Amino acid sequence: MYEMAHLAIAPARALSDATRLIYRNPMNPLTHTVFGRNMAAGAELFERLTRRYGKPAFGLDHSMLGDRRVEIVEQVVWAKPYCQLLRFTRENAPEVEAQPRLLIVAPISGHYATLLRGTVEAFLPHFDVYITDWTDARMVPLALGRFDLDDYIDYLVEICQFLGKDAAGAGVHTLGVCQPSVPLIAAVALMEAANDPLAPVSMTLMGGPIDTRRSPTAVNQLAQKRGTEWFRKNCIVHVPFPYPGVGREVYPGFLQLSGFMAMNLDRHMNAHVEMFNHLVEGDGDSAEKHRDFYDEYMAVMDLDAAYYMQTIDTVFVKHSLPNGTMMHRSTPVDLTAIHRAGLMTVEGEKDDISGVGQTQAAQELCVNIPADRKVHHLQLGVGHYGVFNGSRFKRDIVPRILEFVNRIEAPAKPSGSKARRKISSAS
Repeated sequence: MYEMAHLAIAPARALSDATRLIYRNPMNPLTHTVFGRNMAAGAELFERLTRRYGKPAFGLDHSMLGDRRVEIVEQVVWAKPYCQLLRFTRENAPEVEAQPRLLIVAPISGHYATLLRGTVEAFLPHFDVYITDWTDARMVPLALGRFDLDDYIDYLVEICQFLGKDAAGAGVHTLGVCQPSVPLIAAVALMEAANDPLAPVSMTLMGGPIDTRRSPTAVNQLAQKRGTEWFRKNCIVHVPFPYPGVGREVYPGFLQLSGFMAMNLDRHMNAHVEMFNHLVEGDGDSAEKHRDFYDEYMAVMDLDAAYYMQTIDTVFVKHSLPNGTMMHRSTPVDLTAIHRAGLMTVEGEKDDISGVGQTQAAQELCVNIPADRKVHHLQLGVGHYGVFNGSRFKRDIVPRILEFVNRIEAPAKPSGSKARRKISSAS
């Protein structure tokens, strides 16, 4: 039905786009009138509200390394059917080898990894940055099998083992944003329980649902109230033709986006009204900021049903991780096994997705991590998005994470020519 509706409205979209072009043409006398500006603004808004947004690009073509501007090249360094590992390689910058590696684990929650563009950009001057770029489930052929929470954890273990140790002999630092907090901490627990020498040296969990019984939000309460079977009956559909994943069971991205927008519907409506007014007034800069945000926000991907249902059941209904009953295949996930990796948790005061205390719960569950390798930071005045993006993130949160990494790096810092430089906390 969604696909049919999108196709049915295509002629209206084409007409709206043509109208916009006509009333934006400087040769048209009406372009410079109030009527012309209103017509162009209305046509653009209709076209944007009915458009299907494709996967955005990171678009990070340069970064600063000290006082020097260096070029960036995106490289796929590891790949599986459901994930590519991207490295942001800085050209002609041998000093990068002295920087610690940072693995950013992007969420599989409907949006693409590019939602963390600002996160990547903030850490590029200080780390050799990698990020998980998850694949839209509707683009994965059914013959390649399903993808669930256990596979997610396996992917993270494999990626950490692939990255191994850097030139200074240290393991990778990891950062999980929102939903990946659970599979990331589970992967670290499994690697430490197996005495894997390639286990991460630190993990930073940001706005993650470690224990959703604490300060439950509307999202948590809905999952608890409805139960697993309700989501299976009402949220899971088959991918239609002609997508490569035709026949696959998925939780569609447009449903997730509808849920996100419904939580703050008045805010989104006001934002579009403001954009209309900016276009009519000729305020191009403000309108462009709106376009940039919603180009990212409205681009969504489908989630494999196996992963979605297992996450709902394990994280939001049974609370298996804080209860100590979470299993990875046939192996218990024991957070007390973590004793080497440092742990930092970050929360937002106004987070309406993962309430205050949900991520901090990891501090209490990881009882064998020494106190001097644990840090918790509550950022005042920010919501969920502000935990990993925006001005307060860059000004307040990034320096705290850099301080944490310096603390973890210091005891293991080798002497001589291979010694690491101290990470600058200046943004």
